[in-house]
This record gives sequence, structure tokens and C-alpha cells, in this order.
Amino acid sequence: MSDIVYIGMDLGTSRTSITTSTGVRTTVWSYVGYAQDHVSRKHLGGRDKVFGEEAVQNRMAVDLVRPLDKGVIQDDEKSRHAVRDLIEYVIEQAEIPTGSTIYGVIGAPAEASVDSKAHILAAASEFMDSIVVCSEPFSVAYGLDFLADTLVVDIGAGTVDLCRVHATMPKAEDQRTHHFGGDAIDARLTELLTENHPEAQFSSNMVREIKEDHACVGTHMDPVVATFPVKGKPTEFDITAEVSEACSGIVAPTVEALQDLIATYDPEFQQKMRNHILLGGGGSQITGLSRAFEEALVEYGGGKVKSVEEPQYAGSNGALKIALDMPEDFWQEFIEEQETQA
Repeated sequence: MSDIVYIGMDLGTSRTSITTSTGVRTTVWSYVGYAQDHVSRKHLGGRDKVFGEEAVQNRMAVDLVRPLDKGVIQDDEKSRHAVRDLIEYVIEQAEIPTGSTIYGVIGAPAEASVDSKAHILAAASEFMDSIVVCSEPFSVAYGLDFLADTLVVDIGAGTVDLCRVHATMPKAEDQRTHHFGGDAIDARLTELLTENHPEAQFSSNMVREIKEDHACVGTHMDPVVATFPVKGKPTEFDITAEVSEACSGIVAPTVEALQDLIATYDPEFQQKMRNHILLGGGGSQITGLSRAFEEALVEYGGGKVKSVEEPQYAGSNGALKIALDMPEDFWQEFIEEQETQA
């Protein structure tokens, strides 16, 4: 029998991370770029496609595809093909020994539909022998051994996923999703910049970089000064207020979902859960966000919020841990089912 390699994957709208039982961890931006013609192929060193940050940097020379929207594969052939290529590339980066049997757990949004999960399984089944699709926030909690009376908030680009963890596999009623994540912050920041500085020229990529470098909520934040061209001339703009307002939009829908999960939990344990809220995902790095959530929760009885130490890998680390703890007969059941369908 070939050696078994277990992998955990966080397949995200903005970034895809993988952690393997062989000790490899890597992250790739969730973009695929396809050469437009023979000139762009020559520019790419003879390659037909490039991935991640390289694809974004060469977006003028490629057909750039961001195949995941709100955490799920977009329902078109181009996106499904791009996700397949992205998963293949990420697994190649993990340097898994040739001939290995691959068992993988992939994180998906908390309320991902059956069809969305089916698309993920279809895309990954070419490269993994057996697969489990699990809730992204649950994988974060599992990886950190926070398995009882914990509320996990996984803040991604496309979705903010919440999961109520109480020492068992989460059910539908334990999970919530809303869509004011990183992409929505980008969109709101773009609106504010367009309204307040109509003379400035900027791209969506420039806006995203500003958010990732300066995202902050609250009244106490360092000034944010950005340089945008105005009729071709580089010009500085103070955009502190715009960044603060755009980022603050994440607070209200998240607190509303948190309170909903708390209020529908066993009343004897509500206070304990309210005081154990864990933030993961790239958006958890927004400065001042934990405090903003705590301040907004005061009217509901208060709460304590903290962020994970490795937001980039918390999801894939947890998915790997689930994979390592999964009984062997479960993996074999998936393989047998696939063989029967074939």
C-alpha cells in the first residue's frame, strides 16, 4: 500500500492555504491567469497559465480568473476549470511524494449549499483519493482544541462565517454566514473614495492593498495617506476617514449573527459562550476589530473576543487535524462510493 499523506486546505475567495502531514505549509492567492495569445505566452516563459500573485501582477497579459465568489465556486465552466487548476497547483506546491495516497479535508463556508460542496468535491477528486468538506470556522476551532462553548468567527474575503461549537459536529442551526467580508470592505472603500475624491485614479487592486496595509476600526487610528494619480500626476490623499468607515461596516452584521447564535443556545451556557469568541481568517487582522465587537456586545450582556495567532493557516491547520483524527473506514467509504459511481 502506498504511503498516506493527509492534507488540510482552506479554499478561500482571496487566498488558498494548505497544510500537510509531511510538514509543508503554503498559501496562494486564489487567482489563475491564462495566456491570451502567443505574445503573452512568450512573456510568461512559455507557460499557458500562472497562479496567485504572479497572475495578478501579469493581469494585463492574461485572462485573469478569480473563480471563488463568496467562498464558493462560481457557477460557470471557466470558474470550475480554474478551481481545478488552482487545486492542482496548490497540491503541487505542497511537494507530496509521487504515488502517495492523499486524504484531504477542505474548509467551506459555514452555510455552503449542497451544490457548492459538490463542485468542490468534483474539482478536488482528481487530485485526492478521499475528501471531506467541512465548515471553515469549525476547522479553526478544531485545530486549536476549542471544542466546547466557543463561538468562532472566520472572516474571509467573500464571507464571514460563524459557528457555534459545543463538543460535537456542528449542525445547520449552529452556523451563520453573512457577506460583508473583505470584498465588501473593498467595494465600500471604492465607493467612498469615488465620492470624496472624484479626481483620483485608482484600481481595485490598489484599494485592496490599502485595506490590507491599513485596515482599522475605531476612533483611534494612524493617519492613512495614499498616493493616486490625478491626470497622470502622483498626488497624496488623506483617506483615514474612508478606511475607517469602510472597515466599520463589518461590525453590525457580525454582532447581529453572534447574538443570534448566543440567544438560541442553551440559556445555562450562553454567558460562557459569549465570553469565548474567537476570530480567524484574514479579516481578523483588522486593527481594533476585537475591541469593536466587545463594545457592540455590551448592550447584549457583554462578551470577550480574541484573535487566533496564525489567521493565515488556522483553517488549513485545523482541517489537517480533522483529517488526521478521521477514522480510516470513513476514508475508505468515500473511495468505495466514488468507485461505485464511476
